[in-house]
Amino acid sequence: MVRAAVLPAVGAPLEITGIELPEPGTGQVRVRLAAAGVCHSDLSLSNGTMRVPVPAVLGHEGAGTVVSVGEGVGHVAPGDGVVLNWAPSCGNCHHCGIGEVWLCVNALAGAANIHARTADGTELHPGLNVAAFAQETVVAANCVLPAPDGVPLTDAALLGCAVLTGYGAVHHSARVRAGESVVVFGIGGVGLAVLQSARIAGATDYVIASATTPREIRGLTGGQGADVAIECVGRAATIRTAWESTRRGGRTTVVGIGGKDQEVTFNALEIFHWGRSLTGCVYGNSDPARDLPVLAGHIAAGRFDLSMMVTERIGLDGIPAAFDNMIVGKGGRALVVF
Repeated sequence: MVRAAVLPAVGAPLEITGIELPEPGTGQVRVRLAAAGVCHSDLSLSNGTMRVPVPAVLGHEGAGTVVSVGEGVGHVAPGDGVVLNWAPSCGNCHHCGIGEVWLCVNALAGAANIHARTADGTELHPGLNVAAFAQETVVAANCVLPAPDGVPLTDAALLGCAVLTGYGAVHHSARVRAGESVVVFGIGGVGLAVLQSARIAGATDYVIASATTPREIRGLTGGQGADVAIECVGRAATIRTAWESTRRGGRTTVVGIGGKDQEVTFNALEIFHWGRSLTGCVYGNSDPARDLPVLAGHIAAGRFDLSMMVTERIGLDGIPAAFDNMIVGKGGRALVVF
């Protein structure tokens, strides 16, 4: 038995309980978790904003050590440090074929699988494929990537979602160029990664915009507005404010995941007049296999500090309180350390 955070039903409190994991089958890997980040997407799964089969073991941002591997697994071996990849690309769908692996239509197919069982035999699903809120997990081989050398596994956990998303939002979606100004809405785990990534890209000004109006942002940018706004909240009002904060011809990237009730409206004339672009961003438009080595280089060179993103280190029992903090917008990334 291993301890895990189980979501028994949508809207129900998490239960910290023992679960029975199977041994890894063909093409599977068993991982002992070093740490797992508590992401807003986990909260969205628990409250039904995002839907996956339940009951489920939540957690999708993590890193750990390979315990054992099933037949046919050759890219990792027992004892290897790995980062979990919650959205592995299938390599066969239309989007994978054109290089948009972050939009793979089969990326979350594994969430419907039976992952583990409770002591009374209740079948559990892996929330977003990897079930990282547990001391150990069993995942498909394409859900693990070698951890970067020299990065502690507790810090490497953040690479699995927050860092890839924030880095990709800047470099792949917004395509921030040296000398541009960036305004960031929402300074949680992803927002902190966005700030560091914008600095790497060579952005000139950083405005933490939780209490800042578009007029104030224009005042800081010569009356023009920011070149780029990145929204990491997922609320209609924040998306609209981010749009209004960019200059004519500016770019707004929405990273935050909002509910269906969060409707944003624009009129046709303003779309024409302002010439701005508004884009969605899934997983930072990242390819983990391509981007992790690049990020490892930035970390080794001191350009990206993983530890500064962590505002709280907790155990499994602390996840419900971390959810409460996210609801009120408190703190950066809470990290479950095993």
